[in-house]
Amino acid sequence: MKIRKPLALLLATVIIFTFAAACESSGGGEGNDRGDPITLTVYTQLANFSGFMSGWAAEILLERFNVRMNIINDQDGTFATLMESRNLGDIVILSKLNDYLDAVEAGVLFDWEEDNLVQDFAPYIWENMQRALEKNRDMSDGTLLGFGNNVAINVNDFEDSIYHPDIRWDLYSRLGYPPVNTLEDFIPILEAMVALEPVSDVGTKTYGVSMFPDWDDNMVMMVKSTAALYGYDEFHFGLYCTQTQTFQGALEEGGEYLRALRFYNQLFQRGLLDPDSMSQTWDGMVEKYTNGAAFFNIFNYMASHQFNTPENLAEGRGMFALAAADQKNLAYGLNVFGGNWMWSIGANTAHPELCMEIINWLATPEGVLTYLYGPQGVTWDYDDDGNTYMTELGIMTRDDADTEISYGSWTGRYRDGTFEHNNTTWNSAATNPESARGESFDWETWLSTLEVRTVTDIEQSWRDFHGGIKRTTEYLRNNGHFSVSIGSRYSARRMSRELTTIWNQVKNAIVDGSWDAIYARSDEEFDAIVAQMIANAKAYGYDTCIEWIEEEALRRKAAEDEALGLR
Repeated sequence: MKIRKPLALLLATVIIFTFAAACESSGGGEGNDRGDPITLTVYTQLANFSGFMSGWAAEILLERFNVRMNIINDQDGTFATLMESRNLGDIVILSKLNDYLDAVEAGVLFDWEEDNLVQDFAPYIWENMQRALEKNRDMSDGTLLGFGNNVAINVNDFEDSIYHPDIRWDLYSRLGYPPVNTLEDFIPILEAMVALEPVSDVGTKTYGVSMFPDWDDNMVMMVKSTAALYGYDEFHFGLYCTQTQTFQGALEEGGEYLRALRFYNQLFQRGLLDPDSMSQTWDGMVEKYTNGAAFFNIFNYMASHQFNTPENLAEGRGMFALAAADQKNLAYGLNVFGGNWMWSIGANTAHPELCMEIINWLATPEGVLTYLYGPQGVTWDYDDDGNTYMTELGIMTRDDADTEISYGSWTGRYRDGTFEHNNTTWNSAATNPESARGESFDWETWLSTLEVRTVTDIEQSWRDFHGGIKRTTEYLRNNGHFSVSIGSRYSARRMSRELTTIWNQVKNAIVDGSWDAIYARSDEEFDAIVAQMIANAKAYGYDTCIEWIEEEALRRKAAEDEALGLR
């Protein structure tokens, strides 16, 4: 997106000042000589925060590396301004593929094999992430410039599904557990739930669903993600079926995107969709679910994690998974090649070795567990037999991120002290090589967690209803509601400038048209809006985009078939 010159100049001034301030405060010497702390600038396209990190994570970095981290997040024009200055910072985290390829072409990223940088200062990465490094070389014209997020050790492992319908289980039980055979069967159930509980915990009207637009990109995020309940993964302007390895365009008649779009419109027509959905932020939506103002969500972390407080669960109120009989909820297979959110180092950094050491530590089991859960010995640790466990305080932070913790000179809420760069190294579902039992990094799967965790009556009723299972993934797998997206080395090709221009126009047509369709007041109005959206998208060049995507789908399938050969 281009920005107006006055805004660009202002943004450039702010960023240059921030960089200058960071350099002035960096002091002399490397982090290990324990002189004045070194300030490293971290440009990350994944952060929600900008400024100097503080809290328990900052204390750990200061203690271990004598480093302070200045986070620059990604706002309109930030990347372009930094590219113009040819300085992306010290540690660089890029989540947008075209931006990464632009940085490669411009030569603003550090070569990790120059003077054996990665071999000497990141031995854990060098020894354990060779396939992820190979993928990066392939993406970077043969030069090693980093690696992608969520690396795995075993191609046969998979993540827990983040996609599954979570509903207010207490209300569902009061309705007598009506059967749900397909997605649309949730609509009358949600209508009955609202009738049972028409007012939220804070006195506002209740709805079946609350949404938000912050994460919309090529399509409306909540709509395209609903297709994941049937094994479809977002893929450019459409969906990739993980069961058949085939592509389906977003605007295809009878396709899953338009089906999901109609599902949300039906909720709106019945007064079951929060009318603030198109205008509110993520925080506004989270507040609704926290206060019990909405009863259904397709993400495991958006609603149930907010509503299922110890207090609500103790009162017999909670949100738990219920898949329709025909659903195949999407889960991601672990990827030994890593994802496409890149860890890199800026070419102009004065401290490449220090940056490399920090990234390497974040890739060690200790670094992964610290990033995920907090300081070792405070929130988590290993027992005498070498098995991971959560401390009592650690479990409290899992249940309530507002729990107060102390580390070093800092005391405050756990959530206020976390790492702000927002990128992973290993996948949390990957095996922790230092665990005596060979458990993963995911604390909810540890035997120590399962042995000590108190199960409330409402959760036990959910378990019993599904045949005595203990976890959502177990329920989905045992009942055939599971479809795995194969982890592979696939990454999209760079688009031409001409295609990028067409793409942005098509994207706006689909996103704007989708929201208009969600708010249609009748089926006839919905059909007319969808028809106009399709006409607008095609006029801008939708079919040209689809031709490019279909070629990408074939490349993805080939990469998946290659990965399957590793099993």
